[in-house]
Amino acid sequence: MTESKPLENGWTTFQLRHQLFSLGEDFWIQNASGENVYKADSKAMSLRETFVVADVNDNELATIEAKLLSLQPTMKILRGGKLSATVKKAMALFKQKFSIKVEGGAEREAQGNVLKHEYQITSGGKPVATISKKWFSLDDTYGIALAPGQDEVLLLCAAICIDEMAETPG
Repeated sequence: MTESKPLENGWTTFQLRHQLFSLGEDFWIQNASGENVYKADSKAMSLRETFVVADVNDNELATIEAKLLSLQPTMKILRGGKLSATVKKAMALFKQKFSIKVEGGAEREAQGNVLKHEYQITSGGKPVATISKKWFSLDDTYGIALAPGQDEVLLLCAAICIDEMAETPG
């Protein structure tokens, strides 16, 4: 895998790019140099919304599944078949909020503006990631910046969950 370049402040940036003309919603996740480093493959024929996140050599790193029966939109992130985190869309009046409950770890919160697709993920009140569409002119591309020392696969999966749930009511 090609390493992503950290910014001067130590944050690492990625681009989440929807693949046009693909069945389902497939994404390439590229590093700051524009090289593909991860792929999120939508399983269009699955009964539930499912993504398999893999590296460029097709090694599966995580699976994202939408929870079918839930009062609020919910997605699970699995690693090695075991629950790693649960992302839930929370009720909010003027902003969108998401809780990211990491198994055996700190809970994270994401909040932002659905119209501008601008979100910040925090842990213990401190920013650990930002998701932004404003960095790009293409409608199918989002920027994701991760703070140093973060679990990049987990936070990239959380960004995919937020992207998928942002426009669902709840």
